[in-house]
Amino acid sequence: MAKSKIIAAIDIGSSKVATLVAQVRDEEESRLHIVGAASAVSRGIRKGQIVNIEEAVSAIEESIGAAERMAGYNISKAVVSIGGAHIGSINSQGVVAVAQPQGEVVAQDVHRVMEAARAVSLPTSTEIIHVIPRSFTVDGQEGVKDPVGMTGVRLEVATHLVTGSTTAIRNLTKCVAEVGCDVEEIVFGGLASAAAVLSDTEKELGVVLVDIGGGTTDVAIFVEGALSHSAVLPVGAKNVTNDLAIGLRVSLESAEKIKLALGGVKPKEDDVDLSGIGLTEEINAVSYKTLVEGIIRPRLNELFTMVAGEVRKSGFAGLTPSGLVICGGGAQTVGIVESAKRTLSAPVRVGIPTNITGLIDDIENPAFATSVGLLKFALSGANEGTSHNKSRSGGGDRMAIAGMWGKISDLAKSLLP
Repeated sequence: MAKSKIIAAIDIGSSKVATLVAQVRDEEESRLHIVGAASAVSRGIRKGQIVNIEEAVSAIEESIGAAERMAGYNISKAVVSIGGAHIGSINSQGVVAVAQPQGEVVAQDVHRVMEAARAVSLPTSTEIIHVIPRSFTVDGQEGVKDPVGMTGVRLEVATHLVTGSTTAIRNLTKCVAEVGCDVEEIVFGGLASAAAVLSDTEKELGVVLVDIGGGTTDVAIFVEGALSHSAVLPVGAKNVTNDLAIGLRVSLESAEKIKLALGGVKPKEDDVDLSGIGLTEEINAVSYKTLVEGIIRPRLNELFTMVAGEVRKSGFAGLTPSGLVICGGGAQTVGIVESAKRTLSAPVRVGIPTNITGLIDDIENPAFATSVGLLKFALSGANEGTSHNKSRSGGGDRMAIAGMWGKISDLAKSLLP
């Protein structure tokens, strides 16, 4: 029996820092067994970006420490999420000649064509986080998912590049390193959430993932099984909380409690009883219609209007018959599915992480979609022995080249008299 592996994920968001520790028990099924889960209130993080190193380190340390105590393991490395309005995306093409004319396409050819697709003009302060192949073309044959083993002369690839601010990436890496944890891989939050809540069928048909966090909303559009557009909108669930606080003239803490309490209220009720949720203000009951239709719904409509605009801007409008899948903490806002259906005229469902076991009582909800998705990235990286975006540092490439030259040197020595 193969020895079980321990993997960890840290989701650094605007409202919470969540840390999950999982044990990989069955490599064949790739099931994640959660052995540690903890979250801490975000500090020093605004709209997905680090604004205060010291406070952010403190929040990350608190989250990791609690997860380590629950799991009984020390976290030495983890896959970390990144978000914020600095995230952008470009669709790029790459073309190379197959190394062996009239021969088979090998993994090295795929690597070269992917590197060719990276050659795009970017601002000096921006770097590539992910290079995701959408489809390959071998000698004019389009729609190839895996060209390795096919015969051809010319190999092309259509890729999706996810980019981010170099400063934001370095600040994030520094905060995690200060806690004594190595960043194994940085993953765009929307891509991680998609790995946790989307089915292969939805991705193949075409789907829009909307991950509503505290300060930002990630949008990831999948067409024909591949990520084709990524964006981050600078609005999130905290905007709803702010509106409630202003409309009811209560504190932000009380507004958050009211927002969460609305989730278990039946729509037909006239008044919402607020006496049992521990508000500091003397408010016992509020009209359901005032709260939902007067305050919350207009803000949700505004959010989904922005999502609809992003879908139109991507050029993939009409290519997503699977509709919307909503996740993130904001997915638990009352009336969100109805608002999305009305604004986008598409099927809508709330995405919940699947295929996990263990301590899942607290994390089997939309708020932990990104965290579970990060674990799936950690799992694939552990099984393949490589990360999706380690090539940003170039370390893996240098090792491969060194190994190749070593073999050539050994061969030359063996031929010498």
